[in-house]
Amino acid sequence: MTKILVIEDEQTVRENLLDLLGSENFDTIGAANGKIGVKLAHSEAPDLILCDLMMPELDGFGVLTALRQEQLTATIPFIFITAKATKTDFRQGMDLGADDYITKPFTRAELLSAIDSRLQKQAILKQQFSASTSVNTSNSEMLIVKNILRRSIEQVQFREFYIEYQPQVDLQSGYICGAEALLRWQSPELGIVATSELISLAESTGLIIPIGEWVLQSVCEQNKAWRDAGYSPLRIAVNLSARQFTHPDLSKKIVAFLAQNNLEPDYLELELTESLIVQDMNMAIATMSELRALGVKIAIDDFGTGQSSLMYLKKLPINKLKLDRYFIHNVNNDYQKAAITTALIQMGHNLKFQVIAEGVETEEELDFLRQNRCDAMQGFLFSRPIPAVEFEKFLSDD
Repeated sequence: MTKILVIEDEQTVRENLLDLLGSENFDTIGAANGKIGVKLAHSEAPDLILCDLMMPELDGFGVLTALRQEQLTATIPFIFITAKATKTDFRQGMDLGADDYITKPFTRAELLSAIDSRLQKQAILKQQFSASTSVNTSNSEMLIVKNILRRSIEQVQFREFYIEYQPQVDLQSGYICGAEALLRWQSPELGIVATSELISLAESTGLIIPIGEWVLQSVCEQNKAWRDAGYSPLRIAVNLSARQFTHPDLSKKIVAFLAQNNLEPDYLELELTESLIVQDMNMAIATMSELRALGVKIAIDDFGTGQSSLMYLKKLPINKLKLDRYFIHNVNNDYQKAAITTALIQMGHNLKFQVIAEGVETEEELDFLRQNRCDAMQGFLFSRPIPAVEFEKFLSDD
């Protein structure tokens, strides 16, 4: 059953909407304000969100911004319902990633039509993005999506892409010690596309190579811009896909991007997943050794949930282990997670690796990591991934 979240502070309006949708056999959830709505979107994972624009404390724009900044909620179809219908408001909502905009008063037919249209579009996109790379490319919808991605690269020259940065904080000093760069794509036709779906599509088309190069180049340019502005050089981590990692020109491209921006290799970190490494362990070790020889840093991402064998860990030429958020979530109340996380931190230190925890969301989780001498953290407790301009505020305060 399709689940719809209704975020509306006026009780009568909210209840009428819930009754209307319930009579159409939708599974409904009601939120009395924007803050509650954001929490319910994260916990309930609705198939679509209807949200009032004008609400106290956190308005509809604020709700949409919060949801689009997190991968789990970034692609949920979002429809504004409001009596405020100026062109400025409409444009702002679309720029933030809204899928539709219904003005009050609206008819039952208008509301249901908007919902049905957006759900159908979402269903097509999910079907195509979740398809494996062996999907028959004669499929018309898949071709459309692939052509949209190709156009955004070849014709629009990456203008629909942007990078957000999530700060990494040293747990001993409390200062920002680095950042992870996260690719985003906001397509006029598709809306904001989840990073996992984008990478899957780009891998299947081979477009991951130019996209990956654009990310590496952009990150190096951004780091240089921050340094030129007077900020201390910062180590920025970039995720590598499987096809990027095995591309013969990877090292050459990295050397070029670093040289173009007069950036020392120590300020670039490459993140690899365990599943990528185990595809061909000997090849992976050789490639990582080559990259390490350049001076760049290597990290294993989402450590603990992949397939790597501990017997190989000591052979990997890496600098950092990133503990998956699964082990961090509620670690202070789960003795099994606590035991595993403590052991992983100790093992990493024994192997001379830096250990950073991902997905830290509460003070209790942070206290546990400090007590067990984890080196660094990143997570919503400190900051969500944010645009470069906002990240500069952290650097200034730091």
